[in-house]
Amino acid sequence: MTEFLLSRRGFLASACCLAAAPVFTPVTFAAMPGDNRFVTIVLRGAMDGLDLVQPYGDPGFAAFRPTLALTPDNGLIDLDGHFGLNPAGADLLPLWKSKELAFVHAVSTPYRGQRSHFDGQDMLESGGEHVAEEKTGWLNRALAVIPRSDARKAIDVNTSTELILSGPNNVDVWASDSNLGTAKDEMQFLMRLYAGDPAFAKAMEEATRANGAAMIAEPDGKRGEKIADVAALAGNMLKGDYRIASFSITGWDTHVGQAAQFKRPVQDLAEAINTLKTTLGADIWSKTVVLAMTEFGRTVRQNGSGGTDHGTGGCALLAGGAINGGCILGKWPGIGDAQLLDDRDLMPTADVREIAAAMLYRQFDVTAEDLTAKIFPGLSFDKGSQFLRA
Repeated sequence: MTEFLLSRRGFLASACCLAAAPVFTPVTFAAMPGDNRFVTIVLRGAMDGLDLVQPYGDPGFAAFRPTLALTPDNGLIDLDGHFGLNPAGADLLPLWKSKELAFVHAVSTPYRGQRSHFDGQDMLESGGEHVAEEKTGWLNRALAVIPRSDARKAIDVNTSTELILSGPNNVDVWASDSNLGTAKDEMQFLMRLYAGDPAFAKAMEEATRANGAAMIAEPDGKRGEKIADVAALAGNMLKGDYRIASFSITGWDTHVGQAAQFKRPVQDLAEAINTLKTTLGADIWSKTVVLAMTEFGRTVRQNGSGGTDHGTGGCALLAGGAINGGCILGKWPGIGDAQLLDDRDLMPTADVREIAAAMLYRQFDVTAEDLTAKIFPGLSFDKGSQFLRA
């Protein structure tokens, strides 16, 4: 049985069953001195921040999203009187109340216009200003400027290294034993992409039939996948010599039936963060920052299929005992007709790279000069960054 895995670098075939469950992809670790920890989670597929943290207080939001918009009267979890948390993320609420969680709305990379997952993820992970400008990952480049970089090593729990940690600094590879199948959004993307390719269509049909048989055998759909495994592994490694971990969660490309499809990846994100906290324990968690980010946001207006399409401005998430959370960060641009980018997208008001830079600055004393010259070319960053208040 064949599984087709969506990757920004191509499609990898492996001898596993297809499954409509979100996937945790590579976990990467870097060992370095000091007690602070930093975890990045790449939300692959373009997470809809307007669904996760809904601006229900904005006039007109419900009209833009007649079947997706919620209010505190029908399940939305109020956060501050203007924004509310999607009920699928209810397990994140204790972190919000303890000020160990914050959201940053209206952020993006410098990527504009084309809305390709592959290019968008490359820019998110490379940290550059233009597609294909940087051949290495910003987290790998950061390893070279944190004190005692020669003593660090990195581990990627998969068969290859993700771009975010690719580069001249050493990275080891560790393949996970978990049977984590391809996410539903990835399957839909592959089917659309290769609808006119007879060879692929035949292979997809065979794989789908095989997957159907497996699901009949195990109708609960679990088939051994353990969503928290990768987060627990990251936490256990961070309890030892490692200080940086990076992994991905897919399932966010919600063009169709978003109300149902969005729940699973949100629940997985909440489980991953809570698993990290539990695994690390109170002391290490108090020194940890988690940054979850996505390649771009999604359209303000829902489409005719009950989903949303590729957009621009998105939402990032900060968690950990080392942050001052319980707030929505960033400058909210509004979502009125005259406030949208290209009359369709949430207007970006901040660079997601600045959030990452602020966390590297605070957690590992990376200088502002190194952040702008060596890690994030073209980024403006100084000690007055709003994200240092998180």
